[in-house]
Amino acid sequence: MMINEQSRITLHFELALEDGQLVDSNFNGQPAQFVYGDGSLLPDFEAALLGMNAGEEASYQMPPEKAFGAHNPSNVQTLPRNSFAMDLEEGMVVSFADSAKNELPGVIKHIGESKVEVDFNHPLAGHTLTYRVKIVAVEEA
Repeated sequence: MMINEQSRITLHFELALEDGQLVDSNFNGQPAQFVYGDGSLLPDFEAALLGMNAGEEASYQMPPEKAFGAHNPSNVQTLPRNSFAMDLEEGMVVSFADSAKNELPGVIKHIGESKVEVDFNHPLAGHTLTYRVKIVAVEEA
């Protein structure tokens, strides 16, 4: 059966950065399963799967604008060091709440004497990503 917009898809995937650094992979574990259009994957990632069959493999690149967007400098904020109750390390992910009380993760980029720089961009923003997939099974959803 070929993948269409009413498919339940089981697949192995691998995600890598421009330099080949592996970000995520399930090739050595259980395959992932989802229903086409359920919102669990980026729309352009899903669209690339249309027409594939069980057993097929593919690899393709996604530019930032089709993946997690460009890195937005206005999403990097400088906050007072004394507003953090915990010990901080650069690279640490800290959870904040926005005005609507939604969780907003930020990455600590720099810790100064009195200020902390926090990046609220998605960690993969600004990167061209390479996806590799192997379709394990395709069923009617």
